[in-house]
Amino acid sequence: MTGWRLGFVCAPPEDIIEGILKIHQYAIMCASTMAQHAGLEGLKNGREDIANMRKSYRQRRNFIVQSLNEMGLDCHKPEGAFYTFPSVESTGLSSEEFAKRLLQTEKVVVVVPGEAFGDGGEGHVRCSYATSMTQLQEAMTRMKRFVANL
Repeated sequence: MTGWRLGFVCAPPEDIIEGILKIHQYAIMCASTMAQHAGLEGLKNGREDIANMRKSYRQRRNFIVQSLNEMGLDCHKPEGAFYTFPSVESTGLSSEEFAKRLLQTEKVVVVVPGEAFGDGGEGHVRCSYATSMTQLQEAMTRMKRFVANL
């Protein structure tokens, strides 16, 4: 159920929260009926799909980690979500500059500047592998060319 989100709001009660509650309490008291039915279906009948998805994500993770390391972007293998967080310090670019120039020159949008994740994220970019292997292969080909041309 990738992309289905839950969240929260923290705001002054008299200014914002009261307005939000007027809408929220009548529209979103719990997970939507659709999400509940989808979750139940997945729990009841999704074991084979889950196994296939885990295998696919593992293959894509291993591919992207190996590709990033081979192009000189130090990257550890993640054990959780479908993101890697390679270092771009070897390029001499900030995380934001790396992401912007990669987008401008190679039209690759798979990366988010690490600074978006706090001070410790600078010098890294977040790369998603929640896409097809074909798209990942193309992205890694373009990123490799980008890094080589720096």
